[in-house]
Amino acid sequence: MEVVSPKDCSVSSSPFSSPNIGALLKIKVITWSQQTGLPVSVRVRVKDKMFNLHKFPLTSKSGYFKKHLTDASEVELPETFPGGPETFEMIAMFVYGSSTLIDPFNVVALRCAAEFLEMTEDHCSGNLCERFDLYLNQVVLQSWDDTLIALQRCQMLLPWSEYLLIVSRCIESLAFMACMEVLDPERRRDTPVVTVEELASQAWSCEIMKDVVSQDLWMRDLIALPFDFFKRVIGSLRKQGMKEKYVSPIIVFFANKWVLSKKTRQFWESSCDEIGEGGLNSKPSVILQGVVDLLPVGDKARKVIPVGFYFALLSRSLELGLRTESKAKLQEQITSLLHFSQVEDFLVPESGEELKSSSMELETMESIISSYVASNSNVNHAPEAGNFRVAELWDAYLFNVAADPDMEPKRFMELIEKVPPSYRQNHYPLYRTTNSFLKTHPSISEDDKGAVCKYLDCQRLSQEACIEAVQNELMPLRLIVQALFLQQLNTHKAFKECSDSFRYAHCGDVSGSFSSSRCPYSASQNPGESPYTDKPELTTRPLSFLLQKDNVMQNFKFSTTEYESTSFRIQNLEQELMSLKRSLQLHNIVTKAEPNLAKSQKIKPCGLETRSLSKRRNPIGQATSCISSVNFASQRRYASRLLKIFHRITLFGSRKLKRKPGTPSQLSK
Repeated sequence: MEVVSPKDCSVSSSPFSSPNIGALLKIKVITWSQQTGLPVSVRVRVKDKMFNLHKFPLTSKSGYFKKHLTDASEVELPETFPGGPETFEMIAMFVYGSSTLIDPFNVVALRCAAEFLEMTEDHCSGNLCERFDLYLNQVVLQSWDDTLIALQRCQMLLPWSEYLLIVSRCIESLAFMACMEVLDPERRRDTPVVTVEELASQAWSCEIMKDVVSQDLWMRDLIALPFDFFKRVIGSLRKQGMKEKYVSPIIVFFANKWVLSKKTRQFWESSCDEIGEGGLNSKPSVILQGVVDLLPVGDKARKVIPVGFYFALLSRSLELGLRTESKAKLQEQITSLLHFSQVEDFLVPESGEELKSSSMELETMESIISSYVASNSNVNHAPEAGNFRVAELWDAYLFNVAADPDMEPKRFMELIEKVPPSYRQNHYPLYRTTNSFLKTHPSISEDDKGAVCKYLDCQRLSQEACIEAVQNELMPLRLIVQALFLQQLNTHKAFKECSDSFRYAHCGDVSGSFSSSRCPYSASQNPGESPYTDKPELTTRPLSFLLQKDNVMQNFKFSTTEYESTSFRIQNLEQELMSLKRSLQLHNIVTKAEPNLAKSQKIKPCGLETRSLSKRRNPIGQATSCISSVNFASQRRYASRLLKIFHRITLFGSRKLKRKPGTPSQLSK
């Protein structure tokens, strides 16, 4: 006997302990010869192994041998014989009347070999085909583990296992038992079936998926199947009525294991030398394409599959060069679920030779955002919370992209304009993104800096963000002035509310109910009582009054700090504006001094106190400075107006600070 190839052993070999089939077959042949007195008359070759057998037992049970041993004493089975020499040994044992061990590991190979040899009921009653079918239906297909074993053996016995419907029967059995596992009619489960709905609000993570799938062993068994069998199991599950919220997680776990996992990628990369460059991407791309085809579309996919999973598939599809239709399907699903995503899910351009501003990932994200905006453009009502969420995500995504030193200002502005202004309820993410761009591009011109910052609206920034913008040297002057004005208005409003609150606290009734907070002599007070008389304070005051008083004190302290910080910035701006004004006037004087030197000696540079005289002497002067070509008269008027406003704001704030928090102005008289 020669050694059997490993492939043949893997088809019909069993891990269970069994006797040496070859030795038992020799004993059976010798015994049959002694009992009948007939010598061995037939030689059967299976690949590189020869079997010496008797003709009558073979021809009486096998139609194949009956046809080929009519005029010949030697038969060679073809290379396509299912199972190889080891399976034929077991078939020969059955032919000689021995009942060898049948198990889920070898029953598929035996059934295929019996079909090849035409060992049906037409030649013998109770023949091998019927016996093996009976074992499959009543034993193997009733057990989850045995069915999985048989299905895995079917892969090496194609096309015979497919022709005999063994694959279909195993798949239908697995799908039925999976449905029973979900329904759990006997209440054997301690925990509910795993779904991914709770993961919709989290960023995608392959490691988390591994931990989740380990909770249900039957799901782990299904995702270990070859993809051709797996997709048929998914189809059978849907056909038998399993809900999509239980079917979709199986697809997600399968894709995570065979397409997205880092270990799987390393496996494909390590196989590059063996299968060549063309075959490296063929297998994962085929699996990825099949997974995309299995995914549900439309409303069925909402909240069933995390949007981060679609982003992960889309990123992998860009690497493998998937079909355009498949990428369009993924982008469509992402667009419908974009407001449920996390910024970590977005496609980030990889650092390499290709510029981030022209990378495929960034272009894909632009297409997704444009599709989202276009799908919501026909809606007539006000922007929903989802639009606000998408704008914040996009601005946070641009924060990473803006750090590219090769990003042009025009390209950066195009990216900002992808989201309409009405979508941005909070401009702080956009401020962070713009600040990151300015830090990365410190050498851009003032015009480009102003163009980049024109999208910022200080009215949609918090007080803390406005203070940060005022103190940020990278921001243009126009934005700083806008933030200063807004901050001063907020400070004035805070002082006014503080004053009104103190007036109410000292002039109102103890219960806080009076006709007008502006009238200290309200009709709600008792006759004869005056708010100015010194009386012991009532010991019982409502809790709302105490909380209101505490909030007033906190607001006053916070407003004072803000005012001091803003006033310091105003003083710096005043000095800058005065310096600018002096330089402009000096430039004008030097220009006029050329025709008349004597007259120019009498003219002195004007400061802030002589700006009206300078204005009369230079009504329309033109000059070119560091801030481009400007008109002297309009520039001086603009600077003077700003200085007057800053002086008024400073004087107003100083008067407010001189007042005591507990003594309003009306009551101090």
